[in-house]
Amino acid sequence: MARLARTAGLTDVQQEILSTVRDFVDKEIIPVATELEHRDEYPQQIVDGLKELGLFGLMIPEEYGGLGESLLTYALCVEEIARGWMSVSGIINTHFIVAYMLKQHGTQEQKEHFLPRMAAGDIRGAFSMSEPGLGSDVSAITSKAVKDGDEYVLNGQKMWLTNGGTSSLVAVLVRSDEGHSPEEAAAKPHKSMTTFLVEKEPGFGEVRPGLTIPGKIDKMGYKGVDTTELIMDGLRVPADRVLGGVTGRGFYQMMDGVEVGRVNVAARGCGVAQRAFELGVQYAQQRHTFGKPIAQHQAIQFKLAEMATKVEAAHAMMVNAARKKDSGERNDLEAGMAKYLASEYCKEVVEDAFRIHGGYGFSKEYEIERLYREAPMLLIGEGTAEIQKMIIGRRLLEEYRFQG
Repeated sequence: MARLARTAGLTDVQQEILSTVRDFVDKEIIPVATELEHRDEYPQQIVDGLKELGLFGLMIPEEYGGLGESLLTYALCVEEIARGWMSVSGIINTHFIVAYMLKQHGTQEQKEHFLPRMAAGDIRGAFSMSEPGLGSDVSAITSKAVKDGDEYVLNGQKMWLTNGGTSSLVAVLVRSDEGHSPEEAAAKPHKSMTTFLVEKEPGFGEVRPGLTIPGKIDKMGYKGVDTTELIMDGLRVPADRVLGGVTGRGFYQMMDGVEVGRVNVAARGCGVAQRAFELGVQYAQQRHTFGKPIAQHQAIQFKLAEMATKVEAAHAMMVNAARKKDSGERNDLEAGMAKYLASEYCKEVVEDAFRIHGGYGFSKEYEIERLYREAPMLLIGEGTAEIQKMIIGRRLLEEYRFQG
């Protein structure tokens, strides 16, 4: 696009990276995305191209073979990729969150062992919090780790792993009551959770002794990327694969990862909304009714104006949240606001573009049909709208505490 969602104050390096990614999206992703999505086919050739571009190591420090870029650079790249096909951005995002958690919380040995191969794309990451019965209530996790000598034995079932099959490293959050009495663990469940770094073979079935990836979950949208369950039945993990080397810190490590993940989801919403606007404004100038292009009808112009404004607003909030995190400041309020607004606006912009297409929007021949099925995932990924509003409300009360 010529004007929408431009970001001021970028360095020459950032602009060069974004230009490269945008060209890749236009040439390698958009032309094939709908066909691959309809086949629910993993985009291996696209992923290989992203690996060559170095995007798997975009935020990994240079000392570990990455590009050492900022969260803002990463989010803007995700925005471009999601504009091409949101599923591809999901493949990158889960990998990025695990790499970020390792960078922030891993031991030196863990960083040296994993990060160089993650930067090269030779190790692909996935992370796992959710379980079949808990939804957003992370404190209700039942999967458990029990210490046995120099190892931990993990048992339980996890749900909704993006990259569950294609990944070779999964950060898994489980309950570990080591050092806590049953009463303490029940009263403060967040303090009795630990993140384990579980290495496995890519694929489905039993991918290592005690660990099974049953198969892909069939989804309405967000296809191509593999979303799976994970079943642990006597899975043995060495003690040196506890993230950070100390148990009981897993919840806070995961929340740190999810916080930057929310900026990523906001970026995805921005990218999908941008593409929906592009499709809508193009179609409105091509389709004729009553003797003129429908873009010349005031009703359509109003719709386009609303869509463009929402694209701009969501992009600005996403950029603000990323820059706040890059500055070293707490950004959970900004990330929550950006994720909430961008996902809601994305859904609305996509629906408006769908309406502009009329009956053709319902046809699988038109790209907007795919976007219409993809947008709802953003409403629930990395925390529902209701969860974001809880976070926003609590933080606002902290900032504007009444002193009377």
